[in-house]
Amino acid sequence: MLPVVLVVLGLVLGGVALAAHRITLVSAASDAARLQARGDSAEERLAVLGPGVEAEWREEGSLLCVDLNATPGGGLLAALSVRGTGCAARNDLGGVP
Repeated sequence: MLPVVLVVLGLVLGGVALAAHRITLVSAASDAARLQARGDSAEERLAVLGPGVEAEWREEGSLLCVDLNATPGGGLLAALSVRGTGCAARNDLGGVP
């Protein structure tokens, strides 16, 4: 009975860790898109996330969007990829890096 409880607990904790990582990526993507859309550099905001986070910039009409992809932690979670997307309305000063 105890091994089953430990497996379930591990799955629950892994799910919570993945959800928290996704929330972090979505928040950072939104911040970075807003910064870049108004003409500021988003590099500092993305650097806080650490190595291993890939940013892909794209334009959708008047929106500037960024997709962030990362693998959270180690162990079994390292086999998964988490993605967060954020978009912001561009002004005349903004641009794709």
